[in-house]
Amino acid sequence: MHYRVLLGLLLCLPGVLWASQCSLLIVGDSLSSGYGLAANEGWVDQLGMRLKKTAPAWQVVNASVSGDTTQNGLQRLPSALQRQRPQGVLIELGGNDALRGTPPAEIRRNLETMIRQAKQAGAWVLLFEPPVLPNYGKAYGEAVARLYREVAREQRVTLVPCFICDIGVDPALMQADGIHPNGRAQAKMLDAVWPHLEPKLRCTEAPSKP
Repeated sequence: MHYRVLLGLLLCLPGVLWASQCSLLIVGDSLSSGYGLAANEGWVDQLGMRLKKTAPAWQVVNASVSGDTTQNGLQRLPSALQRQRPQGVLIELGGNDALRGTPPAEIRRNLETMIRQAKQAGAWVLLFEPPVLPNYGKAYGEAVARLYREVAREQRVTLVPCFICDIGVDPALMQADGIHPNGRAQAKMLDAVWPHLEPKLRCTEAPSKP
């Protein structure tokens, strides 16, 4: 009872800001950067709007760059973690590695290092399985898909199954290049991510003064 009274008094104090924000840092490539889309049309933008309604303590920081590989993400992540101090990190990288035929062992090392860095910074991780085009054959594609499952299991992080693989077979949901989803696909992409993300949205930030 005393706790509730104290909480009520604090909420009335003009110098106290409650709760601010817990943040999601999204480190991805063109699938998350909004490539070829109108402003605020991408699935990350739609995620931000959904959070305002369903989990207003959370905000999205989109650090995705079109064309990025896991190596690029590895280079950029430490400074982003230091600057943003996120509670959650979403790693959506690997599709461009696969387009270049990057050895699976190299992709694995990069992902494992990124996950360790995020955990050391106090963040939980969602790892996105990338789409893999058949350029380098079935065996290569299977090896890439397998390494994501193994890394997620070994590092004890949540794996988001390929969130555009079903979309990519529908021309009505793809841009003219046949690689990037169009605006109509973005809500479907978010819906594929949401069941894996929503259970983690527990913001524990303490109140702070401005």
